[in-house]
Amino acid sequence: MLTQKDKGAVFESLMTILNMFLGLIVAVSLVMGGIDIMYILLASVTERTREIGIRKAVGAKRRDIPMQFLLEAMVLSLVGGLIGVAIGVMGTVSLSLAAEDLALHISASTIVMAAGFATGVGLVFGIYPAVRASSLQQVDALHYE
Repeated sequence: MLTQKDKGAVFESLMTILNMFLGLIVAVSLVMGGIDIMYILLASVTERTREIGIRKAVGAKRRDIPMQFLLEAMVLSLVGGLIGVAIGVMGTVSLSLAAEDLALHISASTIVMAAGFATGVGLVFGIYPAVRASSLQQVDALHYE
């Protein structure tokens, strides 16, 4: 026969496994979102090659081009992260209203951390397209198309 202490230990181990599984899902989602952002920015670099050449021709510094694409990646991922947070908050509130016994709490630190992770993912996955954009030669970029 199981005692309350044994049941508590089983419950704790189940919750630990569930938390690890959810963490894995979050990690995979962040990587997939980052890859999507990278491909969008790579397409943007290709489409805007001529614009990059013109910016370099009129005196843009070497760090201006990657900064533009990094900011673009960060804004894109921050907006996506905020949309995800909004959906999560709405789901939590809906679940809390549907199950009156269930007390759910959303902390501001969790929201800030989620938005920060989303922005960080955009920054990390935006580095390659930004470097690629800055490495374009001015003459080649102007003759593109």
